[in-house]
Amino acid sequence: MPKRKSESGAAVTARTVLQENLERLRAQADLSFEELNDKTGWDRAYLHRLHTGASIGTPEVMEALDGVYGSGTQLQHLWTLARDDAFGARYKVFMDKERVATVQYKYSCSVVPGLFQTADYAHALMSRYPTRSEEELREEISKRLSRQEILAGPNPPHVRVILDETVFRRTPPEPIWREQLAALIEAAQRPNVTIQVVPFAAGLHPLEGGSLTVLWLSNGKAVA
Repeated sequence: MPKRKSESGAAVTARTVLQENLERLRAQADLSFEELNDKTGWDRAYLHRLHTGASIGTPEVMEALDGVYGSGTQLQHLWTLARDDAFGARYKVFMDKERVATVQYKYSCSVVPGLFQTADYAHALMSRYPTRSEEELREEISKRLSRQEILAGPNPPHVRVILDETVFRRTPPEPIWREQLAALIEAAQRPNVTIQVVPFAAGLHPLEGGSLTVLWLSNGKAVA
């Protein structure tokens, strides 16, 4: 079946469907953006960008809008489908393989991998780039943390993570780092997760200064 086309002739994506449903529900409710601001507490300009498709939003704002529109969890489910459209093409290829991988090996030279980051740790990392607005930061963090769902599914992959000691030396403010350490300890208690550290005393090694992820797929093939 051919893909439905928008008025501009472009193929309709999950992100487009989310935007169309947002505007349809707002029209049915006959609410202005100022009224939506009053009912949800979210900024009027931000809500406008969501309804025009300029921003993809977060699960939290979609939950608030579902409540206002009486649409159950419709918008939250659509956001889950649409979030992949917000990633670059190369990263979507990786995510597709990550979802079906049975085993993951990861080495990180400087930061906690996204699969184990807390929201505050991710915010501390991403806020280093001042060109992003706070709304954009929230959206990026929501997209990143949503990938952690694979660890909580019925058949989670076996994940072995090797962290360079640098990860534990160059850290965010103490309260954020304490929470992140607690999250790593909790993750390491999962039967399918192993977390190890390469100390400085180990000296040079082939992955010095870089990072690597290796995925083993169910067909026996490995992708790096």
